[in-house]
Amino acid sequence: MIVYRVGPDWSASVAQIEASLDGARFVECGATQEKSIGWCEPRGEAHGPLVESVGGQLIFKLMIETRALPGSVVTRKAKERVAQIEASTGRKPGKKEIRDLKDDIKLELLPQAFTKQASTGVWIDPEARWLVIDASSQTRADEVVTMLVKSLNGLAVALLNTKVSPTAAMSEWLVSQETPAGFSVDRECELKAADESKAVVRYARHPLDNEEVRQHVQAGKLPTRLALTWDSRVSFVLTEGLQVKKLAFLDVVMDGASTGKDDGFDANVAIATGELRKLLPDLIEALGGEMQAA
Repeated sequence: MIVYRVGPDWSASVAQIEASLDGARFVECGATQEKSIGWCEPRGEAHGPLVESVGGQLIFKLMIETRALPGSVVTRKAKERVAQIEASTGRKPGKKEIRDLKDDIKLELLPQAFTKQASTGVWIDPEARWLVIDASSQTRADEVVTMLVKSLNGLAVALLNTKVSPTAAMSEWLVSQETPAGFSVDRECELKAADESKAVVRYARHPLDNEEVRQHVQAGKLPTRLALTWDSRVSFVLTEGLQVKKLAFLDVVMDGASTGKDDGFDANVAIATGELRKLLPDLIEALGGEMQAA
């Protein structure tokens, strides 16, 4: 997940948000459309709300559908067309004509191409002013932010920035073998050399409180990923870019969960947001506090 701060001037009711998102509701790709992007129902119920409010926490879901049309197929078909033109007319098509041929071929083949859908969960905490995107890459998060800013009038967000970089903090924790209160280092880590060699050392299911790991860090290899557990309740991997990956709620959290008559959506949201609302401030403090925008 990737964390942002919501600007201080934005506020909207659930009804206002619903109306805004409805103008960009997801529609499947048309026959010759390569990509479609829009908001869909977080609860998964057709024609349901596009924003869910659970305990005051706002939940959205962005859907992206793409048609997979390999460029190699278009190129091969274009070469066949060029060969046909050369054979029948004796002339060789120019660059612009070849580009036009490729565009025509793409339009012909797109209706036959398979579609692929991928959804991304979004959480806004209006009180703490967090925006959390359940994305594994910054590129996908950027798409979500772009859609949010387009859809929600007056919304402004900025990436969370801390006074101490995750790389510097993780290096210190591995060398000193001491972590901030509430956190413990687990058994997964990636270290990468900063020089031209770009050498990488990865540890998986391996204790990290040993001299070998310390020597790697002292020799200049920088941590890019480190597995941590917070308060014996949540495990995750922290990255150099301040992303939180492999998030998992431990048994002590799940044992306290109860499933009602619904599909578990409300309970899952309440558990996740409840834990993260406590974890995020502690993680920021462990990284020296939040860097305020100039």
